[in-house]
Amino acid sequence: MLDARGLTGRVMRSRRLRDYLLMTAGALVTAYGLDAFLIPNRLAAGGLSGLATILHYVLASRVTLPVGATMLAMNIVLLVVAFRSGGWRYGAKTIYGTVALSVGIDAMAPFIRPLATGDPLLAALYGGAITGLGLGMVFKAGGNTGGTDVIAQLLARRVSLGLGQLMLAVDAVVMLMAALAFGPNLALYGIVAVFVGASVIDLVQEGLSVNKAAYIISDEPDAVSDVILNDLGRGATGFSARGLYTGQDREVIFTVVSRRELDALKTLVRVVDPSAFIIITDVHEVLGEGFKQTRE
Repeated sequence: MLDARGLTGRVMRSRRLRDYLLMTAGALVTAYGLDAFLIPNRLAAGGLSGLATILHYVLASRVTLPVGATMLAMNIVLLVVAFRSGGWRYGAKTIYGTVALSVGIDAMAPFIRPLATGDPLLAALYGGAITGLGLGMVFKAGGNTGGTDVIAQLLARRVSLGLGQLMLAVDAVVMLMAALAFGPNLALYGIVAVFVGASVIDLVQEGLSVNKAAYIISDEPDAVSDVILNDLGRGATGFSARGLYTGQDREVIFTVVSRRELDALKTLVRVVDPSAFIIITDVHEVLGEGFKQTRE
């Protein structure tokens, strides 16, 4: 049998391989979204990709600047910041994600057919969704693709905001530059792509809200617990609380159920105690028995 240290090393090696595979797939998905929808439609959807798109078109009459190579060149300073702030492992993933996306954009560009040309709204929606999906995959693997992604991830350690929200703030300046370069209409479509991408990033990071958590305050806690455990087949946890208005000690029952079980839960609780107070919240991910199992 493997000792604890050997098992830990094996798990970590497996996770690193999975992370880099996920980062590679995410970088390629992001590159496709840029090559197919955003770049050919002059939609600068924030970040260094948006800035590189602006330079690509503004300087087109003088010199041809490939978007991927331009992004890679501008990332050098931010990569130094990543090394100093996040350590070698964070820096290594940053370099890998940055190079993978930059090379992917330029390597795939000759083979990708531009889509939704002449329809900037469609391009913004699909481009934002696809790039958001790809970036979400990269972030989920603990990496990033450089640029403002690095800034957002570093800020996320100190600010209680999602990565998507932080990227929106950082991208504001790029969107202003896009308005000056391409006009306000295309800049507004670019903002649509940013919002869609940010929403998809957070969705990939947090997951779909397919489960519900319920807090139940009842005068019949034993009966409520019994129907949850036996009729629904779900676990429940009770903890003591005190009503600040009445000053009475109460027991609060906490349980997590799937979305399809929610109606049954409410019905059973109402049958046992019609006056029960029920609070229901969304749960993005549940790990453990009866739900998603923790993976190595």
